[in-house]
Amino acid sequence: MPQARNSSAAPQPAPKAGAGAAAANGIPLPWQLAGIGVLLLALAAALLFSGAAGARQVSDPGALVRWGLPVSKAIHNIALATVVGGLIFAVGILPRHLPGHRGKDEEAPEHPAFTRALAVAAAAGAVWTLSAVAVLVFSYADIAGQSVSGDAEFTRSLVYFMTDIETGKAWLAVTIIAAVVTTILFGVRSLAGLACTLVLALVGLVPTALIGHSSSSSDHGGAINSLGLHLVGVSTWVGGIIMLAVLSGILGKASGGKASGGKDATEQTLRRFSSLAGFAFFLVFASGVVNASIRVTTFQELIGSAYGQLILAKATATLLLGAVGLMHRRWVIPQLGRGGKSVRRVLWQLVLVELLVMGATSGLAVALGRSAPPEPTTYAPDASPSFILSGYELPPELTPARMFSEWRFDWIWVTVAVFGAVAYLLGVAKLRRRGDSWPWLRTVVWLLGLAALTYITSGPLAVYGMVLFSIHMVDHMALTMVAPLFLVLGSPVTLALRALPARGEGSRGDGSRGLREWLLVFVHSKFSQLVTHPLFAAANFAGSIVLFYYSDAFGWAMREHVGHELMNLHFLLTGYIFVLTMIGTDPLPRRAPYPMRLLLLLATMGFHAFFGVSIMGGTGLLAADYFGNLGRTWGGSALADQQVGGAVAWGIGEVPTLLVAIGVAVMWSRSDERETRRKDRAAERNNDAELNAYNDMFARLADRDAKLAQDNPGHRPAKQADSDTTLEGR
Repeated sequence: MPQARNSSAAPQPAPKAGAGAAAANGIPLPWQLAGIGVLLLALAAALLFSGAAGARQVSDPGALVRWGLPVSKAIHNIALATVVGGLIFAVGILPRHLPGHRGKDEEAPEHPAFTRALAVAAAAGAVWTLSAVAVLVFSYADIAGQSVSGDAEFTRSLVYFMTDIETGKAWLAVTIIAAVVTTILFGVRSLAGLACTLVLALVGLVPTALIGHSSSSSDHGGAINSLGLHLVGVSTWVGGIIMLAVLSGILGKASGGKASGGKDATEQTLRRFSSLAGFAFFLVFASGVVNASIRVTTFQELIGSAYGQLILAKATATLLLGAVGLMHRRWVIPQLGRGGKSVRRVLWQLVLVELLVMGATSGLAVALGRSAPPEPTTYAPDASPSFILSGYELPPELTPARMFSEWRFDWIWVTVAVFGAVAYLLGVAKLRRRGDSWPWLRTVVWLLGLAALTYITSGPLAVYGMVLFSIHMVDHMALTMVAPLFLVLGSPVTLALRALPARGEGSRGDGSRGLREWLLVFVHSKFSQLVTHPLFAAANFAGSIVLFYYSDAFGWAMREHVGHELMNLHFLLTGYIFVLTMIGTDPLPRRAPYPMRLLLLLATMGFHAFFGVSIMGGTGLLAADYFGNLGRTWGGSALADQQVGGAVAWGIGEVPTLLVAIGVAVMWSRSDERETRRKDRAAERNNDAELNAYNDMFARLADRDAKLAQDNPGHRPAKQADSDTTLEGR
């Protein structure tokens, strides 16, 4: 982009890339590329230390595959992180247009930092795609124990690997997602389109999480979920640091300089990313600890095995990165506005240190993925049917006490609950510091809702819901009607809109979109208008039950981890949206009148009753290949337990719906009271103008009838109650 010239300014000398120090106006390109060199060096050292790159005694694929696979994975990870970081910066950190346009004119010139971020992300997307192809080919060669070849037999076997073997299908999915994301990045510039592209890029992490050292661990779901959360945090954090390094030379002058009314974008960019990086750090460290505890179960394994020692090295590097990030937040960023070039030089030096340490950490992470953990990663020859089908051994026979003692943490939903609680309490604290009030009861019910969500997804209901249809139905009803009831009453959207800072407004705004702006975009979107329409919400709430349980989706959700998590997400959102349309106070595009709400509640209660009765009277086992083959030796038969589940859906499931109906009735009554008080206040202000007009109307009608009777003695006026009197009150 052309920059405004200042003829009186003396020419500035070009920064020198030397001595490992970043210049005050950015990080030189050679030092940006040094991060890749550090990554490869750390990867090579870790592979040699663990012996993962050594030649095999049987079925050795050759040095090209042994080294090519981890190197291609390392490049894949960095490219993916760069794509994610570029999209995050474009969608939520950088302004799209130059100052003065505020994003109102689609033809307005793009902000140079926005343009560079997307250009780098698009280039990284191409590298991501090619590296995913390389990982796919090398993975097959590694598993098959043969060198890469171009002959027909190798090609046929590779196609079989991509279409029939889980690892091959996973990497094929990653390759397709990478290619689609890259194609979009070369053509899409709208913020909504880029936000959807970011979501798709994050979906590309799912196949990688599913094929880690977790397929046969003692905690199958915990290993997959913690690894998935770890990858999300790492991609966000690493990608953000890469973007800071890439944009370091342009942020200080990207706004067009003082001549064009622009301002330095460095401080606001650092502040915005700092908050995100803090969240990413805690996510990365906590999920890493959980994942490591699943793979390394004893202290001796941690300090006595090469795998455990690599974990310790990676954890140390992560803590070092957290300390550098804390220095950014506590010292560097507050002084950016008044510290001059010396502070900026320290800033970019710290970013460079982060970049280099992250390169080394990424190399250690890839080496860990290639090293064998102490815990076995293959099914035991005598694995039970329950372990093969669900990933877990059968729990002990269900007793009332075990409805409180049997837990299996689902780390995705635990993260959601912890983040939801912390964010909510921070929002309330911000309002209180500002002098605004927030009802304490809303805070209590929100926290109760998160506690209920944790119990439902990680407690005994989740454990026994995997082996008993009746408990699964209790779990389903609680996830659909109990947790959403508390969460909706907490009014989180209203709190967020009041607590989150607004961007793009006033003289200090830059037209970018923060969390508050994206929340408003979503609330007013066509999608939101559809899913929150009262008729759609009720139909989805009632009808999706039948579609789910009487289709193959139910069996897939019970057998596959991804299906199970999507089932939980669907039922939670379905219940939340339905309760929100009935008794919620958060903003919605459309609200149904109170009589319609009661009718919809009665209809859904009847539909649930019909569903429960049909399950009770059914003679066919739902998801028979799952519930019929678990090998459960205690409790009733699978069919008898299913019929109990039908009774649960019929009886217990209606209680929360009845409570919602009572809530609607109470809100209706309060609405009428508020309307009455409003009319009374209006009457006091205008001396009963409305009532006087009403009485005058009857007086005019009486005068008209009297005149007609006088002019036409045979005319008989229509009978009108109280037409010759005026109203004395309401």
